[in-house]
Amino acid sequence: MLLLAVDTATPAVTVALHDGESVVAESSQVDARRHGELLIPSVDRILAETGLKLDAVTGIVVGVGPGPYTGLRVGLVTASTFAAVLGVPVHGLCTLDGLAYAAGTAGIEGPFTVATDARRKEVYWARYEDPRTRVGEPAVDRPAEIAEQVAGLPAVGQGALLYPEVFPDARGPEHQSAAALASLAAERLAAGAEFLPPTPLYLRRPDAQVPKNYKVVTPQ
Repeated sequence: MLLLAVDTATPAVTVALHDGESVVAESSQVDARRHGELLIPSVDRILAETGLKLDAVTGIVVGVGPGPYTGLRVGLVTASTFAAVLGVPVHGLCTLDGLAYAAGTAGIEGPFTVATDARRKEVYWARYEDPRTRVGEPAVDRPAEIAEQVAGLPAVGQGALLYPEVFPDARGPEHQSAAALASLAAERLAAGAEFLPPTPLYLRRPDAQVPKNYKVVTPQ
């Protein structure tokens, strides 16, 4: 087994290789505006570090969000393209689940909250009983609107660090890690668990929209 994991649903452009037992290479760069520029060179770099070729990959793991439209689609399109070219399966995982798994590696047992920056003064968030068990579906809300639901819980992710008045016990990790995502996927594959399809989990409309009540001009 050799899994290639990618995630661009957060400001982190993160990739990793996992051989079914452990992570063999990883790369993460935080730049919310350069997902498209950084992702493929990152994949090339970790393959070069390990001396492996892309055709050695037996499966693709991708974070499906939630995340902003522009960044999220870079990882999903890249993952689906690799899978199609190589003829291997692509396994979708919730990005928040990857952060929760990383939190467990960092020593958080649960319950806790994962929150990432959704912009517009909102967060993508979910509650977890433990690093592998999410409670309910991910959501997007203004922090003040969920204060009662997350009160008293530790929280991880950039969204938690941005709003300390709602998440006073904010901790690391701050950004997504493809290494954690790959490790979680390897566990789920070994257990025969199901994965999400490689389709984007936006939770809201894209930032760019057609203006309402615009004037249509047609030639005479």
